[in-house]
Parts: sequence; C-alpha cells; structure tokens
Amino acid sequence: MYRFNAEKTANSLRGDHVLISSVFLLVGLGLVTLYSASFAFAERFFGDGLYFIVRQLFLAAAGLVLFFIASWINPELLRKLVKPLTALAAILCVLTFIPGAGVVRNGAARWIRIGPWTYQPSEMVKLALPVYLAHIFDKKRDCLDSFRSGVLPPVLVTVLFFSLIYLQNNFSTAVFIALNALAVFFLAGVRLRYFFGAAVMFLPLSSLLILTKEHRVRRLISYIRPDWEPQGAGYQVRSSLLTVVSGGFWGKGIGQGTRKIASVPEIQSDFIFSAFAEESGFLGIMLFFLLFSVFAVQAYRGACKNGSGFERLLAAGLVTMIVSQALLNIAVVSGCVPATGIPLPFFSAGGSSLATTLVCAGLVVNVSRRGLSPGNGIGASHDEIYMTHNDLEEEDAG
Repeated sequence: MYRFNAEKTANSLRGDHVLISSVFLLVGLGLVTLYSASFAFAERFFGDGLYFIVRQLFLAAAGLVLFFIASWINPELLRKLVKPLTALAAILCVLTFIPGAGVVRNGAARWIRIGPWTYQPSEMVKLALPVYLAHIFDKKRDCLDSFRSGVLPPVLVTVLFFSLIYLQNNFSTAVFIALNALAVFFLAGVRLRYFFGAAVMFLPLSSLLILTKEHRVRRLISYIRPDWEPQGAGYQVRSSLLTVVSGGFWGKGIGQGTRKIASVPEIQSDFIFSAFAEESGFLGIMLFFLLFSVFAVQAYRGACKNGSGFERLLAAGLVTMIVSQALLNIAVVSGCVPATGIPLPFFSAGGSSLATTLVCAGLVVNVSRRGLSPGNGIGASHDEIYMTHNDLEEEDAG
C-alpha cells in the first residue's frame, strides 16, 4: 500500500511540474506579446508606450500570488465558502447597474470601479459558478435522475448568472458561461434528455436575444457576408485575418509587426492573437497550440485521476473553461465564428481576466498534485466507489 502511494505521489508531482511550467510559459509569452502589440497604441493614445505592459506586470504579479494560494489551499475550505462566493459574484454583477459603482463603456455596463481600478464581475462568475456546480452535483450525486431535486437548483443558478451578464450588454460572455456550465452538467452525469430539452429552449431564445441589439445583427451579417460592410462591423475581423496571414511561415520577428499599429482596433485586447501570429508566423502559432495542448492534457489528466469527486469535477470544469475560451478567441480572430468580446487567456490586456485565469489554473494544479481519493469522481458509479473502498481495505489488511 505504501509503495503504491509513493509511486502515485511521485507521478503526480512530475505531472504537477509540467503543468506549472506550462502556466508560467503561457504567462511569460503573453506578457511579451502584449508589450509588442500594445506599445504603439499606448504611446499614441496615452503618451506612454509602457502603459499596458506596466499595468499587466503588476496584475500578473498579484495573479501569480493568487495562483500559488489557490494551488495549495485545501479544496474543502473552498467548498465551505461556496455560498458566500456565489452570493458575492451575484452582488458584484448587480453593482454594475448601480450609478456610481458601475462603469459604462460603449453602452455596456460590465465593470465596477474599485478605487483607481475597474473590475469585470463576469470574470468572477467564471470561477464562482464552476465551484458551485461542482459542489452541488457532488452533493446531489444520488438524485441526478430527479429534475426537481437534482438538476433544477443548478439550472436556476446558471440562469441567474446568464441573465445578470446578459443585462450588462455582454451577450457573448453570458452564452460562453452558460455553455461551460452545461459542460459541467455533462461531466457530472446529468441525463442526456435534459440537454435535448435545454437545446430546444435555448436555441430559439438565443436567436431572439441576438436580434434585440443592432450591433449583434451587424456582426452576424458580417460573418455570413464578409463583404457586406467591410469598413464597419466586419472591419476588425477582416483586418485581423490579413494581419495573421501577413506573418507567413517564419513571422516578422518580435517587435517587427507593422499591421498591429493601426490596422486592428484594440489589438492589445481580444485580437492580440493576430499580433502574435504576425510576428511569430506559422511556427509561433504551432508553438502556441503545443503549449496550450500540454497545459490541457496535464490538467485533464490531473482532473480525471486525482482528488475527490468535488475536486475532479471542479478541475475539469475550470480547465474546460480556460481551453474553450482560448479556442473561441482564436476562432473569432481567424474569422471562424462571429466576433465576440471573449479575451485570450494569459495574453489579452486586462487584470480581471488574467487574475481569474491564474486562480483557476492554481486550483487545477491543486487537484493535479493530490493523490487519488476514494469517492465518486467524474463518471464514477456507486459500484465503482464501493469496490474502490473494498480494494483499499483488502490491500491494507494484506
């Protein structure tokens, strides 16, 4: 028994080091890319080319502190804070609508002011909702066949956060959070018939919500017909595609990109990947996907093999959120899906996104370094749990 645990711990730590290294490399690569992408824009509009990178360095340092705290905190302590964390996320979302507390930019009330800083509460929802869902599904694992007692409570909480974020005029983030919540529903073992019911309701509703705002309709038409409004709604994506293609195979070199200066609006934010592609080329893009793949594989491996049922479900939900956000952002930059306001994890300017991503990554590392705990994990049946207990008892007796 002791030998088995020692081997398990050694393997867990080796995987843990690979996972931590991938996170550090992504943060470092993101900072270099942000510096190069934002210098010209910051110098032109703020009179200081270091404006974005200095803020990002400060927030990255704070985020790494949170990363280490999250990677060592006892998950059971986090579980005890589920209700306060969920309530805090909801309250912060409500604050965006209160004059004086909320900050409105371009018609969107997505931020709150905290001293000289602004914070986007929807980023906290990306952490709080998976924690709540992992807790509630692990708690109600014996009654998931019952919609009223097992599935309805997490559905109501998910709908609440979707509604709050949608009312902030942040439709893309609301949909993204809802879809990632559904991923946790699936990992928890919720019956497929409920997903079909959700699709029947959600698809017509989302289509209707798209039609309520002119800019969403314009983005959708520009996606279907790119030449419809080349200097309007489709300009940013069109310019981004040209920027990506201009990098060629080898790229122009770090700091040598030219299209980033004026061609792509707000390139330091949601379209930062186009600046990275221009300067690093096809080889750099392959390196990015390789690095993210290492992060995803190690994170999922830790989520599937280590920790209790709550911990496994939490880690799987968080890594799904990080990876799907990166893929969605790149899909937008490359014109594969209509434009959204989803930032690129580890890369895009913005402390709210970077801090949340690092906390989520820290919790994933936390689970990856834990040994296998008897209990219901992702996809585990009650018979498998019982057999695991019996096997461990027999091994101890032997």
